Amino acid sequence: MTRPELACPLCDNTKFQQEEGRLDSRWGITSHRVTLMICTRCRYILHFYDKHSIFDFD
Repeated sequence: MTRPELACPLCDNTKFQQEEGRLDSRWGITSHRVTLMICTRCRYILHFYDKHSIFDFD
């Protein structure tokens, strides 16, 4: 099975800059690792969650 190609929902571009980051909850109890795919044409950002845990404080 082939994986579908990622396309920007605004401009249909298929080229992205990939960045990784971390989002903390409002009170800092939980932390979410995210992958951001940034469209190289219009700079629209697609967010993808990785894993999260209430015990991941770094």
